[in-house]
Amino acid sequence: MTERKPPGVSFESWVDKQIRESAERGGFEQLPGFGKPLPHLDRPYDETWWIKDKMSREQISFLPPTLVLRKEAEDALRSAADAPSEAALRRILTEINDRIRAALAAPPEGPPLNLVPYDIAEEARKWRERKGS
Repeated sequence: MTERKPPGVSFESWVDKQIRESAERGGFEQLPGFGKPLPHLDRPYDETWWIKDKMSREQISFLPPTLVLRKEAEDALRSAADAPSEAALRRILTEINDRIRAALAAPPEGPPLNLVPYDIAEEARKWRERKGS
């Protein structure tokens, strides 16, 4: 436990002494990144660097709801194209179409959605052609 700063000693010299003594004992040698250059020194300063770094470390992302739905729609179309059956394709596209319609009825925050529901019959036709059915 760290002792209290003695009276009459300046805070700066007391802290410097604590750091020096810890370094002499090897207290900093087991820290992650010890002996390695600081990352991202070549990048311009960004005041939200620490938020972006934490999100990257924890694999968290934040996108506006409209962009999330766009990404989910792309993924759904890709999944539908690879669906094992036409029924699965129709289920996947029906679910995403319901979400797209809901977003069109009450637009969420963020950039424009720029989506319309998928034409399930047309996607099923393309799927049958690819599968040779």
